[in-house]
Amino acid sequence: MTASIECASYRVTDSYFGEPYVDVDEWREQPHPHRHVHGGFSGCDTRFTFYFPAAAEWQGRLIQPMEGAHAGHEDFFGGALGDAMGGVGLTARLGGYMVESNMGHIGDDIDPKGGEDATLYGWRAAAEAARFSKHVAAQVYGSPPHHAYVWGGSGGGRRSPLLLENAPDVFDGALPFMGGGDVADFPATERIRGAQVMSFACMFNVQRLLRDKMEPLVDATRPGGSGDPFAGLTSHEREELASLYRQGFPRGDEYMIGAPMGQIWLWSSIADQLFEQDPAYFENFWTQPGYVGHDHPEAVRDDVLDVVTTVERVVTIGELAQDPEFAGPEYQLIRGTAQIIGASGGADLPYAVVLRDLPAGYRLGTGLRVASGEAEGRQLYCTGTAGELLVADGRGEANLQRFRGVRAGDEIHVDNRRFLAFCYFHRHHLMADPQFDSLRVNGIPVYPQHPVPLMSPLMGVSYTGHYSGKLLWIHHTHDSSLWPSQGLIYASAVRATQGEEGAAERFRLQWTENAEHIPPVYLPDSPSRASSTWLVDYFPIIEQGLADLIRWVEDGEAPPATTYSYRDGQVGLPATASGRGGVQPVVVVEANGEARTEVKAGDPVELTVRAEAPPAGGTIVSVEWDFDGHGTFPFRPAVSGAEKSVSLTTTHVYDAPGTYFATARVCGHRDGDGQTPFRRLPNVASARVVVS
Repeated sequence: MTASIECASYRVTDSYFGEPYVDVDEWREQPHPHRHVHGGFSGCDTRFTFYFPAAAEWQGRLIQPMEGAHAGHEDFFGGALGDAMGGVGLTARLGGYMVESNMGHIGDDIDPKGGEDATLYGWRAAAEAARFSKHVAAQVYGSPPHHAYVWGGSGGGRRSPLLLENAPDVFDGALPFMGGGDVADFPATERIRGAQVMSFACMFNVQRLLRDKMEPLVDATRPGGSGDPFAGLTSHEREELASLYRQGFPRGDEYMIGAPMGQIWLWSSIADQLFEQDPAYFENFWTQPGYVGHDHPEAVRDDVLDVVTTVERVVTIGELAQDPEFAGPEYQLIRGTAQIIGASGGADLPYAVVLRDLPAGYRLGTGLRVASGEAEGRQLYCTGTAGELLVADGRGEANLQRFRGVRAGDEIHVDNRRFLAFCYFHRHHLMADPQFDSLRVNGIPVYPQHPVPLMSPLMGVSYTGHYSGKLLWIHHTHDSSLWPSQGLIYASAVRATQGEEGAAERFRLQWTENAEHIPPVYLPDSPSRASSTWLVDYFPIIEQGLADLIRWVEDGEAPPATTYSYRDGQVGLPATASGRGGVQPVVVVEANGEARTEVKAGDPVELTVRAEAPPAGGTIVSVEWDFDGHGTFPFRPAVSGAEKSVSLTTTHVYDAPGTYFATARVCGHRDGDGQTPFRRLPNVASARVVVS
């Protein structure tokens, strides 16, 4: 019988937290064999889960992943979706036990005791959970961990550096990826002001304006395209698209403008706060000179929705997954997002509604206020729509409840005026960040200005760049949620705080090419091209990064940085692997020797792939071809696994007319192991084949 966990002798470091307690302590076989310990701290909403693999697997490390978005769950990485991102299996492979914290709050709601204290949700709850885990680990393994590491992406990339900065007694190293935020002097205690609020507004506006013109825009920016995304646009459409690029939206990722993933969540979670902080903007937009709603109402008039309508049906996450009515491709993105939400919210969460007689107008982002029935007064915002189905989310309690208590026949007030005003928010709320320089002339803003809003306290406090451990930052070149411009902020903070010498000793930045905010398996495919033919699953690179971080902290061997340039809001990477560095292979694909070829049906096409692993990327261990854009990668020529570079040619015949993207997916491996499924470092490249 396993001895029970002793809690009484533990003394909290942070007096906010009451005595720790354990309410679950059992052995579990899934998702990886481990001792499962769940509990919390009395007198507050902070909860935690510890996952202890068998003693034979433990090498003395604590590894703590950070949940994305606003967090609020202590069991995300122990579930199926979190396990796909690494979870307990990854932790065990790295010789650690895993700690999860709900970051001091339940769901998207704040702790009544903590109020809006952003330090609590940014790092303090996670730090105290990690401290207590060391007390428990000493009982489970006979000694506490000798090193501790924290990592996470998106909101987790927002918070993981805060733990290294503010809890040096706990953590030795951090690996944030896809992070972003503002910078303040240490110690930071104020809520962050995030550029994503303004940047997303611009992206939502381009999505709204170009919703009927996205296909030619995307085609122009794909391999072998014209390269001109502005063709066929009006002057206003050109202005907004150019502003989006100048603020840093990644070129080559334009498909995600028209098929966004979860960015609209940010609007739904802070829309009420934005109005509370700056009601004058939402009034001025429609009534004052200098604002589009007043000066050019034709830019928004046809999209306005302001009507009271009736609920025809409430739809749960489980019904979205199982009902044949929602099996069509137009529901793919909604179902994928629902899968992520359902991992924590459950399949029975009332997630969407079908409304009766909803008139024409722009639905994404629109406000949905329940006007009658049990849930009367609840404010939600549309985060996804297909046909007559509207998915919605909201702040605090509304996030937890969604459409609970709503019945068929209840009335909903549908009003998108705030969202339409938000679409131009970026013009009127400029931060000092260089990504907004295009909206200033000689330092003077072009448009009337309002105070930059605070983000939710659940996002934590500002970065400072002040820490003593090691930090490896990994950012993606094709991230439509945290743009490449956001990947440069922390590097600047470290240099400003610690100088070039300190940055060289304690900071590294790596870029992952062709990676989005979430892996392609969760993204919608376009009609002509599967997402896996232009994006990679980046989690093997994150695992390699964690292994490199551990080696850096414990053995002094620094991970490789990536060489890059930054101009006009865009990150540029050298064309050769030796010049680029990092760990990811560089891949080039040509069809008949070019990026684009035009042939007749039945003509043979010569396809060539050249791939090179960087010095720290090991060797090339696999090459896979997908000829038609379906994402199946059926042809896999043999490679020895011992070479740093390969150049392979094959011939393919296209029997039917059409446009095809011949794609090679290449994997490197640090140790040249072509058999292992772990730490395979991927990249992709394509050429366009036009068949007549």
